[in-house]
Amino acid sequence: MKKTIYILILFCVGISFSQNTDFKIFGSLQSSDENLPLDAATVHVEKLKDSSLVAYTISESDGSFIIEDVTSENKLNLFVSYVGYQTLKKEVLINKKEINIGKLTLELSNSLDEVVIKTAAPVTIKKDTLEFNVKSFKTKKDATVEDLLKKLPGVEIDAEGKIKINGKEVNKILVNGKPFFGDDPTITTKNLTKDIIEKIQVVDTKTKSEAYSGEDGDTENKTINLTIKEENNKGVFGRVAAGAGTDERWEFAGMFNRFDNDQRISILAGGNNINSPGFSFGEISKMFGRSGSTSWNSNGSFSIGGRSFGGGQGITTSKNAGLNYADKVGEKGDISADYFYSTSNSDNESASQRETFLNDSRFFSDSRSSSISDTESHVTNLDYEVKIDTTLFLNIKPSFSYSNSTTTYNSQDNSFNEDRDLTNSSTLNSFVESTSSRFGNDLELTKKIGAKGAYIKVGFENEFSKLEGDDFINSNTQFFGTTTDIARDQFTYQENKTTNFGSDITVSIPLEKDKWFLNATYSFNKDKNENRQSTFNKNIITNEYDQFDTDLSTDFNYIDSQSRPGLRLRYKGEKLSGRLGATYVFRTLENQDGLRPEFNVERDFNALEVNSYLNYRFSKKSSVYVNYRLNNNPPALSQLQAFDDVSNPLNTITGNPNLEPSNNHNVYFGFNSYDWAKKSGFYSYAGITAIENNVVSKTIVDPNTLKRITTYENVNGNNNGYLGASYSKNFKIDSLKSIRVRIGGNSNFSKNINFNNDIKYASRTLSYSPSLGLEFVWNKVFEFKPRYSVSFNNTSFDIDNFENQKFTRHNLGIETATFLPKKFEWRNDINYNYNTNIADGFQKSAWFWNSSLSYAVLKEKGLVTLKVYDLLNQNTNATRVASQDYIEDRQSTVLTQYFMLNFSWKFNSLGAKANEGRGRHYYGG
Repeated sequence: MKKTIYILILFCVGISFSQNTDFKIFGSLQSSDENLPLDAATVHVEKLKDSSLVAYTISESDGSFIIEDVTSENKLNLFVSYVGYQTLKKEVLINKKEINIGKLTLELSNSLDEVVIKTAAPVTIKKDTLEFNVKSFKTKKDATVEDLLKKLPGVEIDAEGKIKINGKEVNKILVNGKPFFGDDPTITTKNLTKDIIEKIQVVDTKTKSEAYSGEDGDTENKTINLTIKEENNKGVFGRVAAGAGTDERWEFAGMFNRFDNDQRISILAGGNNINSPGFSFGEISKMFGRSGSTSWNSNGSFSIGGRSFGGGQGITTSKNAGLNYADKVGEKGDISADYFYSTSNSDNESASQRETFLNDSRFFSDSRSSSISDTESHVTNLDYEVKIDTTLFLNIKPSFSYSNSTTTYNSQDNSFNEDRDLTNSSTLNSFVESTSSRFGNDLELTKKIGAKGAYIKVGFENEFSKLEGDDFINSNTQFFGTTTDIARDQFTYQENKTTNFGSDITVSIPLEKDKWFLNATYSFNKDKNENRQSTFNKNIITNEYDQFDTDLSTDFNYIDSQSRPGLRLRYKGEKLSGRLGATYVFRTLENQDGLRPEFNVERDFNALEVNSYLNYRFSKKSSVYVNYRLNNNPPALSQLQAFDDVSNPLNTITGNPNLEPSNNHNVYFGFNSYDWAKKSGFYSYAGITAIENNVVSKTIVDPNTLKRITTYENVNGNNNGYLGASYSKNFKIDSLKSIRVRIGGNSNFSKNINFNNDIKYASRTLSYSPSLGLEFVWNKVFEFKPRYSVSFNNTSFDIDNFENQKFTRHNLGIETATFLPKKFEWRNDINYNYNTNIADGFQKSAWFWNSSLSYAVLKEKGLVTLKVYDLLNQNTNATRVASQDYIEDRQSTVLTQYFMLNFSWKFNSLGAKANEGRGRHYYGG
């Protein structure tokens, strides 16, 4: 293994001795009409022979610019582009290292006779939009949108597909301004190919109404809009793939797209038993279930990138299909809709060991469980917008989902006292069958008033959901040394209904045109949740579940009513923008208990909430952002109910009707900058949250049985925070080779006030994780991308019996790609993890190596891929979790090594007719 890594390192640092010249071109720019410097104009140089991009930069606020790079050419074409002005072209002789071309003047673009220079700036900075010209960024053949995004300055994509631009997360991706399969960015980035895209536009995330009215959007998140080439707006394209492997592993996937100008139809289908989302086409970056952030839910379903695919932890077999449709409706309306169907089966076994600390002792727990889950779901979304006239805009977004699932679950838990004597033991066998449905609708109507930016916006939203389930439970809990054993053989019918309704109105009044605005807002929400759980014990005489158990049954009606009047002052200047808003919340929480009227609860919670931010742009290349929020969070109704919840024999939970609401003070700071001349980017961020009257659990443990009694209390002094920074820089070795360096780190800290056996204590946690990454790219030959991070976690306590805890985790990753000989592509993804403090019996370290070898066939429309999962057969998912009062080691079922042979084929007729007269066809991408 070590020899392999050494060979890769030696290979990557080999540099060819081709004749290259370092150059530095500098000068300044001004406008012809006012003789003022041009800030954020795009300056780039191209080769004369094929117009390929060599280098680019963005001018400074004083109009100056510098382009530094290397080239083997003796002449280059220099272009200057600026919105509203004619593109300037100048031939530059590369005969020395420093070339001063003096002051250049751009003419206004208002002449009908002007000569159109057929070139596109790599980067264009408009008022609120950062725009990239796709043609200027070279990628591998058949590159996806994700491959392209990785080439763009300021863009970072992690292993799960999460995208950040200058440190701000991308939470929405559009195609020609319309959603593509809902709001899941990963389906777009991993399945659309670069060759159909013309431009990538980056803006702050906005709702349809905010975009129409000109209101500021979500300044903490970004939206990417992919614009399709005009000639590619008519035709079909897509891919199909299938694979089979050892250990009975298999996968299939298909994607079909039909574009007809404004009308767009897309179909996806897939299936596999390798824990992938189901749309893998054989590429190593998609085949191991790493597309999108993955979260697992207790009911056996899982979601990737926000979209549910069913399944569960362990090994999942899934089948999915989806349809997306977008079109214009008349001359003023647009519609987009999608439907998803998914079915899955997951099988998992897990084991854990926990050490729990008490104020005067400790105890230990061992748990083992197994589960088998089957899930089937249907999801559909519709988005309709229409500009009724020049001043009236309507947006309607209904959605519907339905799912059914079954889960078989078995567990064995044992608890031991400090002397390792067995204190209690429990077994549980459960079978759950449930169905759920949900319908929701959002409606926004926006009316512009006058020409100064005033508007009125009215919104309505509603949600109806229902969950029904049958749960058969057979459990036995033994408390050793006592005669208190609890055996249960029960059937529970559960029915939850949720009815939510909300409305809001916003009136925006311009105090100064295009700068100062005053918004008056009012919203009303009423959420009602009906929770009924009827439990029946088995009758040993009739052998039927006909004995109603009041202690384990519930009949709650939760009602949460809110009224929120508020004012918001906005400022939008050339460099400075900001907002200061305050809302007063009138809130009533009500619980009606049909079984226990004495526990009915009705509480009023009134509070002030604040939302403010400031954003200052030093230039078009750097900015700083600060916000402050004050949020008021009332206790959950379940925390206010004073009855005893004895559904868990080992833990009785009792609410506290005297709880007060908590106030969360949140401060966030962010700074980002990208130096276009030096191809370097830096961003940093920090945040802190201080909580007043935080609601925490308060548990008392019986020392003889280790049975717990839990309630809730308010505490003060809880706070948490984080900070981080990242710096990246590109170094161009020659016209074919480059190195990108990324260095960064993040840190988290917290102070938590809690209770342990009725004793209040404080814990302080500090974690920090530095990281380093390199990317060596030899165009069309080789790529080598090592990365390393180490995480340190320290927790201290102010209670004598608690030992301070320290954990360290190391992670090393190496990605390689080899593109020789021609038509071959060999990719490797190697990860090494080492956990220093994992308990005995759990795997502490492992190498995880995935590899794929592909060969292009059928005029490069087809691809044959041999891929290997876990080449070294060391995959592990052992983790350590530390909280204020316990440490737990966990491990569960994982995929083991397999080999798979995959074949994929692509088709593409986009732009074919448009290019027939030029003797070129675009079949096969």
